[in-house]
Amino acid sequence: MKKIILPIFFIIALACKKESGPKVTINEDVAFLASDSLEGRETGTANEIKAADYLQQRMSEIGLQPKGKEDTYFQTFSFKSKRDPHQEIEYSVSGDSTITGTNVIGFLDNQATSTIVIGAHYDHLGLGGEGSLYRGETAIHNGADDNASGVALLLSLAYELKENNTGNNYLFIAFSGEEMGLLGSNYFTKNPTVDISEINYMINMDMVGRLRKDSTLSVSGTGTSPIWNQVLNASNTDFKLVLKPSGVGPSDHTSFYLQDIPVLHFFTGQHEDYHKPSDDAEKLNYKGMEMISDYIMAVIGELDDDGELVFKKTKNESEEVPRFKVALGVIPDYLFDGKGMRIDGISEDKPAQKARLQKGDVVIQLGDSTVVDMMSYMRALSVFDIGDVTKVIVDRNGEKIEAEITF
Repeated sequence: MKKIILPIFFIIALACKKESGPKVTINEDVAFLASDSLEGRETGTANEIKAADYLQQRMSEIGLQPKGKEDTYFQTFSFKSKRDPHQEIEYSVSGDSTITGTNVIGFLDNQATSTIVIGAHYDHLGLGGEGSLYRGETAIHNGADDNASGVALLLSLAYELKENNTGNNYLFIAFSGEEMGLLGSNYFTKNPTVDISEINYMINMDMVGRLRKDSTLSVSGTGTSPIWNQVLNASNTDFKLVLKPSGVGPSDHTSFYLQDIPVLHFFTGQHEDYHKPSDDAEKLNYKGMEMISDYIMAVIGELDDDGELVFKKTKNESEEVPRFKVALGVIPDYLFDGKGMRIDGISEDKPAQKARLQKGDVVIQLGDSTVVDMMSYMRALSVFDIGDVTKVIVDRNGEKIEAEITF
């Protein structure tokens, strides 16, 4: 009898271990994904495949089911590289395309009638290229904040949701091709591996690793369902929220919004290391990331037994953005909620640097136009041509400073 019982207990113990999986910290996931060994995880490269292999291993350890193609975690897609955002994406199955991307997809099946998608892109810029804001010798762009941070939170949420909030199924997608134009998410929504009509809502995490001291957190897509504002505010105890209604933005939630799915995009703001080799793991706010993970869990928990969310179309703010021929050469603080446009970073050898503007300056006038927010700043910028000379007035710690700008 003992010879039978002992093996059974041994098998049960192994099964339990496989189901719960190891608890890997957010720090450890970021450390691997943003390491020099992956050389920036550029879409279609061998180093992106190394990252994809790591992600499928992590999903398997957590206990997620493979939900890519042919019972694997991978959903591959081939395309012809087109950097022009106004051109239609051309996917191909003929094998003659130049690049192949790989989405990594895991599924938590709670036998529910609806599914929540939790997504984050894992690709980045490799050694730089067209998307880089760095001017110098070729260097690895590790993309710790953009977007190893979001992927680490995705894995953290997958671990937590194994035992919690079972009123929905959960589909976890690490997207490829985001930096080339939301390619992986676009492909998935047109070739879904679950019934897309059963997707309740989508949560996207892109650049969530730099929570500031004032705990400002941007959440976009709040207008895509009438319930979002109520739930986000009711679940919040730690953050200064900046809520933006539009479902359209420069990240993967847009692909789902365009399929009439409610979305949220979590974002801690841009910074001077954005799209530069200096976006490294040691600069992330890991405590802040854990706070964001807990907050998203609270939002999901609030909606666990609420059934299907109502979808609502939003005003497409990107259609109102004026076109301009010149640039000031600054990184705007998109989380700034005061009057004006706060500068969060200065690009080298650009008009702002030459005019001795500084990080933290708030632009309140450009030319003859008063600047009260980002949209008024862009409208003011749109009237200038290359070679024009004008004045800019900034508020620097309460002092009004005027400078001359040459575009």
